[in-house]
Amino acid sequence: MNRIHIPGVIAMAAVVVASNILVQFLFGQWLTWGAFTYPIAFLVTDVMNRIYGAQEARKVVLAGFVTGVVCSLIGTQIMLQGDGFTYPAVTLRIAIGSGIAFLTAQMIDVAIFDRLREGEWWRAPLASTLIGSTLDTAIFFTIAFSAGLSVIEPSNDVSWANEVLPILGFGPAAPLWVSLAVADWAVKLSLALIALMPFRAITSWALLRPNLG
Repeated sequence: MNRIHIPGVIAMAAVVVASNILVQFLFGQWLTWGAFTYPIAFLVTDVMNRIYGAQEARKVVLAGFVTGVVCSLIGTQIMLQGDGFTYPAVTLRIAIGSGIAFLTAQMIDVAIFDRLREGEWWRAPLASTLIGSTLDTAIFFTIAFSAGLSVIEPSNDVSWANEVLPILGFGPAAPLWVSLAVADWAVKLSLALIALMPFRAITSWALLRPNLG
């Protein structure tokens, strides 16, 4: 790994660790704080892909993935206290779900971006992020919170996430984690559009520099 890619690796790992912690805390009724941090990973991947190419982007994804998972597993051993309870900074289910979802979604993102890279500048980052985000949300929330997968970590009580409620307060009845996933997905789609602006600015600046292009 060249030194030039270290900022991308650090950014990726930081996003994974921060999101794994923040996804356990609700923002309002239907969102987790992790919904606002995780989409940054797709911006990092797409910037690396545009500047250095798919092969180098995959290296950053893999290095960030390994670093993030190791830090998250360490987080499962760090206990926090709040409201009279003691709980891990990152649960094992969240660490596993995050790792599988992250690697799957990011690799799909890289492949789609590379396939569309010769088109309009916005098409590749938008399409790859939308598809990658959809996969990531579905995989992560199912593994992290579904009652059907409690065998992964029997000691982790996810009953709060499986309380049956109308989806987003007005849809058909489903476990709470489904509403969290739908809201998370909606935020990711919105941020995918917003991220086009910094993507354009960063890549335009970087590609004007001979040592980066």
